[in-house]
Amino acid sequence: QLQLVESGGGLVQAGDSLRLSCAVSGFDSEYYAIGWFRQAPGKEREALLCISSSGNPTNYADSVKGRFTISRDNAKKTVYLHMHNLKPEDTAVYGCAARGRVCTEIAGAFGSWGQGVQVTVSS
Repeated sequence: QLQLVESGGGLVQAGDSLRLSCAVSGFDSEYYAIGWFRQAPGKEREALLCISSSGNPTNYADSVKGRFTISRDNAKKTVYLHMHNLKPEDTAVYGCAARGRVCTEIAGAFGSWGQGVQVTVSS
């Protein structure tokens, strides 16, 4: 059974950086593609970045291009979301999700989800 646990959220000021972690455990956890999503109050869930089981990253959101990157450390069974130059509009609940080996921006294609973490960016 696949389990995902996010950590690293919190309250920061505009311009700060944060690194979110997604710890993945379970059967052959390194074989899964992992995506990061966020949902701000009153808005739809938004796909951010995804990394395939082979380590190939994909960015789905122009709003975070050049500021957010994704990486994975298979030895630690952890996927990271590196966030730089944070803006108030980045305030949202961030979550990671797992599916088969390749990435997609469609949230419904991901079968396993973490609990989500709050990121709040003040001005």
